[in-house]
Amino acid sequence: MARSLLVVGSIALDSIRSPHGEAEDVLGGSAVYFSVAASLFAPVRLVGVVGEDFPDDHRRVLQDRRIETAGLTVVDGGKMFRWRGYYKENMNERVTEDVQLNVFGDFRPVIPEAWRDSDLVFLANGSPVTQMAVLEQVQRPALTVADTMNLWIETTRDELEALLERIDGLVLNDEEAELLTGEADLKRAEDRLLEMGPRFIILKRGSEGARIASRTPAAPGAAGPEVIKAAFPAFRQGEVRDPTGAGDSFAGGMMGYLAALDRDVTLQDLPAALKVGTVTASFTIEDFGVGRLEGLTMDEFERRLAAYDELMSV
Repeated sequence: MARSLLVVGSIALDSIRSPHGEAEDVLGGSAVYFSVAASLFAPVRLVGVVGEDFPDDHRRVLQDRRIETAGLTVVDGGKMFRWRGYYKENMNERVTEDVQLNVFGDFRPVIPEAWRDSDLVFLANGSPVTQMAVLEQVQRPALTVADTMNLWIETTRDELEALLERIDGLVLNDEEAELLTGEADLKRAEDRLLEMGPRFIILKRGSEGARIASRTPAAPGAAGPEVIKAAFPAFRQGEVRDPTGAGDSFAGGMMGYLAALDRDVTLQDLPAALKVGTVTASFTIEDFGVGRLEGLTMDEFERRLAAYDELMSV
């Protein structure tokens, strides 16, 4: 039986241009990409905020998957969080043209009483103050993972460092790891981050894949904790049309896999979870928004996972 999985984060309408097309007001936001990806493997409890202008078609995308929306707050008279931007020719550089936080700017998450016993909790990218407020509402989750970004590192560092002492895992990219630790060398940055509290660190590296570093308690007689590190290459089979949300769907695939386990999660489960996250993200980038993930079947996923396993064996 799947473990309960809770995610708290943004729900947005994105308008995106890339060298391979454009899309207007597509369903986006960190919690959406995470939820749609994770729901392929396990049910998801989604907590977020939307305006009255949240399209019915987008709501149905969530309801048609295994995504529970009792934690979705609709603000009377409010307008949706909107983002507009484009990708340059190399598809690695993204330019933001306009951001309208609207209802998300005043987001104060309230976890439904029935969800406060969630086994796994993912704190999607957001203020560490908001993320900590979620931790104060949940009981004793078996696994808590948070995402962050340079904005929070620069503006709310003290609050972020306090959060790091409360979570099991942290997800961030290379630039953010350097900014938070002052270490340009990734291996030293990982060591420093593990010293700050989390049991494991996941570095999202875009087209270069992902890295994981974890520490286990010291065994009797050992000089210190065991530190395990591994790297996973990125994977793609189709055309990259829109990289937006790849990191969030990576996290969704990873956490969805862990939630689907019918036992307690251990650090030894993380490498397999990262493989699942990597393959999940490879579908996301093939269409705008969550378009590719919407119709993704387990058969499709398993075929691509087998191809990735073959690549890894080589």
